[in-house]
Amino acid sequence: MFNSLKRNWMAFKDMFKDENDINEKSVVGFASFVVMVLFAVVDLATGYFGKDLVINDGIYNSFVYVVLGAFGIGEAGKIFGKKE
Repeated sequence: MFNSLKRNWMAFKDMFKDENDINEKSVVGFASFVVMVLFAVVDLATGYFGKDLVINDGIYNSFVYVVLGAFGIGEAGKIFGKKE
């Protein structure tokens, strides 16, 4: 079990190295998207129970901008990147 945890931790650390195959912008965009989905699910659940989920619009909009920016930059990089 300890070896499995150590392997997973090492794989997580490899994501932050300069030489890797992981697109960090996509990871950040996906994490922000997950937060937005969780917000929507919690908002639906609290609405079902008759309570209002109060959250600042600026916080939610920040996650929207991060998602759009991360995926937009990633796609623009693919479109305008070097053709080999």
